Amino acid sequence: MLAFILRRIGQAILVLLTVALISFSLFRFVGDPTQQMTSQDTTLEERLQIRKNLGLDDPVVVQFARFIGNAARFDFGVSYQNRQPVAKLIGDRFPATMELAFASAMFALLVGIPMGVYAGLKPNSWLARLFQTVSLVGISLPTFLIGILLIFIFSVSFGLLPSFGRQGVINLGFWSTGFLTWEGIRSLILPSITLGLFQMTLIMRLVRSEMMEVLRTDYVKFAKARGLTPRAVNYRHALKNTLIPVITITGLQLGSIIAFAIITETVFQWPGMGLMFLQAVQTVDIPIMSAYLLLVATLFVLINLIVDLLYALVDPRIRLSGKAA
Repeated sequence: MLAFILRRIGQAILVLLTVALISFSLFRFVGDPTQQMTSQDTTLEERLQIRKNLGLDDPVVVQFARFIGNAARFDFGVSYQNRQPVAKLIGDRFPATMELAFASAMFALLVGIPMGVYAGLKPNSWLARLFQTVSLVGISLPTFLIGILLIFIFSVSFGLLPSFGRQGVINLGFWSTGFLTWEGIRSLILPSITLGLFQMTLIMRLVRSEMMEVLRTDYVKFAKARGLTPRAVNYRHALKNTLIPVITITGLQLGSIIAFAIITETVFQWPGMGLMFLQAVQTVDIPIMSAYLLLVATLFVLINLIVDLLYALVDPRIRLSGKAA
């Protein structure tokens, strides 16, 4: 176990260095930040002094080494546009994005798994076919269109839920949450459904196909022949053996939820990291863009490591070396 974790940490460091190099190389030549920090009245000498203070005149190797060293200390510099430390800006937006991602993931799991189990156990029922239709709609429609439709139905037409913003936020020290107030929960419903609908349909279709395949295996038939109850056969044996691919997809999709929350946060004006990243792209704020990419890559690496460790808990036959016992 320890050797596996150390090996994965080494691989994670290599991945993060690669992502850091790519992000640094991409944004190194995207515009001139001094154009965003100065006005038309700024003289050439003042512009050159700003470039020198930012270290933009140093060799590329020196800039990259300084970028890696600062990132290891969670120091991503100062935003060119906001003139504030990037770490503070991300820290203020991080709770909003993680709260939205957690709510979306819970919606996808708590709704997708029961729908998939039912559709797998009774594939010919009218409710299972309805679930299949819903899954096709969830996969086919783009995220921004789903968000706009939900806003039109539940906010504009019926006035039941707020259409934008994060309301009812309570500060708990370094963390802020909307889960503790009714207004915060109401403002979270539409964005979380919009962001988690695609993942929900994906999980539902995966659980359905895995359940139908597992129910045809010999050990399930033998369990039925032994006289076990349908509940024991379906949930203790069949469902447990469908969790390996579900865990894999859920882990990857959780990272995708965090990474691709930009569209949902833009539609609902949710004050998270995705909206901040989009604004940084529009203003060529290189420190924010680089820090966001590194943070997303770190979250992906951590999620993949947790998924690998969960394999052994769900199915003890799987060793961490990748070979079955």
